[in-house]
Amino acid sequence: MRNIYLCLSFLLILVQMNLSAQGIKNKGNYNCQVREEKGDLNHDGKMDKIIVKMDTINETRPLILQIFLSQPNGKLTLAVSSTKIIEPQYPVENQGKFNGYQIPSFFIEKGILTMWSEIKGGNITYDFKYHNGNFELIRVKKLTNNSTKGYTDENTIFTETKFNLITGLRTETDETSGSGKTLAKRKKIVLIRPLPKIQDFKFSDKNLY
Repeated sequence: MRNIYLCLSFLLILVQMNLSAQGIKNKGNYNCQVREEKGDLNHDGKMDKIIVKMDTINETRPLILQIFLSQPNGKLTLAVSSTKIIEPQYPVENQGKFNGYQIPSFFIEKGILTMWSEIKGGNITYDFKYHNGNFELIRVKKLTNNSTKGYTDENTIFTETKFNLITGLRTETDETSGSGKTLAKRKKIVLIRPLPKIQDFKFSDKNLY
């Protein structure tokens, strides 16, 4: 009986070690810092920090966004960690090819965390605001064009999309290159509740806005 107990105890330890190893493996090896920005995000008058790191061991070159918030004792504590918000540089579906986009840029201004990303035919900007312990998506701005030649000219139509997620107002404006003249303007109300949280946000969500 004692031998059986010892064997069961040993097996339990092995299982726990294996689960622990899986947890560590899933964290990745994000060993190369590529972005850093500081500013007050939680409105306490102290500097918070965001960093973006790349896993250079993984062939897809995944990236992780980490947000550190200041505490009353002056120290920074990790509040958000996401590997879903930024597309890997060499996605699996691209079969080892570069995705064609630079790593997104981040800015902190007036308590708003802004993420600027390249997309096909333009760029997209997301604004996140800290509210009730979460960073909620409050605004999206997207600029695209209809060029199929690889370059733009005077006939290219640019479409600017502005989406205020708080009010639900989504506006699309079409203009020709450099004219400043509005060709068309479309408005509609799209209510998304609850507001998307940054930890749940995926890079593929760009197609939703």
